[in-house]
Amino acid sequence: MIALMLGMISASAQLPFDKYTINRKDLPEAAQEMLTEHFPKAKVSMIKVDRHLLKRTDYDVKLTNGTKIEFSNKGRWTSVDCKNKSVPESLVPKAIRNSAAKKYPDEKIVRISRSSLYYTIGLSNGKELKYDRLGIFQGELTKEEAAAFEAEALAEADSTIVAE
Repeated sequence: MIALMLGMISASAQLPFDKYTINRKDLPEAAQEMLTEHFPKAKVSMIKVDRHLLKRTDYDVKLTNGTKIEFSNKGRWTSVDCKNKSVPESLVPKAIRNSAAKKYPDEKIVRISRSSLYYTIGLSNGKELKYDRLGIFQGELTKEEAAAFEAEALAEADSTIVAE
């Protein structure tokens, strides 16, 4: 048991610290492509390369317009928070866009997170909505449920995300 603990401590001591940069080239190719496609004019104000045990790395990107985007180690986005601005329509599956517009016609989607099973969206009025991967409405979430969902989505970000 002690040898195992010493091994874990030794392994974590050998990991480099988190890295901060503004260079898009430090992101996986898929993340670079996502930024170019969905945020072509936005400039990066900070990229945090977040290294974890067992070689898992994720990336937190902040744009100069305030948008925050989290990527998995493979460069797949797991969450996009545009603060008070709308999330680019192309990031929100059509079924979810249509459902949210029908239920809340005066609100815009300002946040989106995804996991292998669900999407959550945040509306400009503060409501958090949950949808399955097919875009079927699952209900409203409390702030605590939404935070737990984002943590879960980030934890499983290394798993395969089904293509839309």
